[in-house]
Amino acid sequence: MRLAVFDTHRYDRTALEEANVDFQHALTFLEPRLVRQTAPLAEGFPAVCSFVNDRLDAGTLATLREGGVRLVVTRSAGYNHIDLVEAGRLGMRVARVPEYSPHAVAEHAVTLVLSLNRHIPRAFLRVRDWNFSLDGLVGFDLAGKTVGVVGTGRIGRATARIFHGFGCRLLCHDMMPDDAFAREVGARYVPLDTLYAESDVISLHVPLTPGTRHMVDARALARMKRGVMLVNTGRGALIDSRALIDALKRGHVGAAGLDVYEEEEGIFFQDLSGQVLQDDVLARLLTFPNVLVTSHQAFLTREALVSIARTTLESVRAFERGEPLVHEVRAEQVLPPSR
Repeated sequence: MRLAVFDTHRYDRTALEEANVDFQHALTFLEPRLVRQTAPLAEGFPAVCSFVNDRLDAGTLATLREGGVRLVVTRSAGYNHIDLVEAGRLGMRVARVPEYSPHAVAEHAVTLVLSLNRHIPRAFLRVRDWNFSLDGLVGFDLAGKTVGVVGTGRIGRATARIFHGFGCRLLCHDMMPDDAFAREVGARYVPLDTLYAESDVISLHVPLTPGTRHMVDARALARMKRGVMLVNTGRGALIDSRALIDALKRGHVGAAGLDVYEEEEGIFFQDLSGQVLQDDVLARLLTFPNVLVTSHQAFLTREALVSIARTTLESVRAFERGEPLVHEVRAEQVLPPSR
């Protein structure tokens, strides 16, 4: 089956080509993001593959459908960049990659915590300049500290298990508490306010929905312990970035590790080193010595790329054969029922 792969980077192409040996789809790799202006590039393709910073709104989907596209596969767990209601109206199917390597994201979240705590970026730059002073590099023992894990899906659970190994006290919050898991790691499920108030480190692992957008706003930040370390490897818009900046300036938030940013579209996954950064909020965040930003790379391990590629191509094969789409997402699955 012919598949147009948008927003392609070298690592995407390598993983998909290696996996495609077992599927034999006709893959066409396109560098541009999939948006309304680039959608005509998919004319004649029955399927397209998107990524998280593409924008499949009503206009994009209409152009794709006019060009013959009947299937959208996104090589991501998140699908908030796709208008599922419009896709359904147009008779287009949508499939995602619900999981690839929870360990990849969990390990990156903990990496951010360790790097911030022990001031690794600052220490690295100092030593490069032959400055071997230890002033300003004091961290703290993770053992005995309280870590709040917001969202205990596969990634959240993997993160909690790592912190459990460090000897941390674990507080968890989830709409569907997992008591067996809590017993396994000695965690306690608590209301969000309690988690905010008692945690030394907070790690976010929930999807972006209307209910979770800006769940960490000025009010939430004010309820957190002074000096808290906040880590986000979920979706950028879980955090109100301007409110975070205010909390950092006041010293209420002690450190922030961000692998995602709410306005990352058009910035992340690109080399902008020869340009002036136009996003003033992100530029301000990058000035803080206690903020570590990585460019949405938490998923980026060999194991995760292999899993993403295979799951994506399996969905295309199932669609081609008329088989059930195991990882299909529809509007009625994510929208509240009408009354």
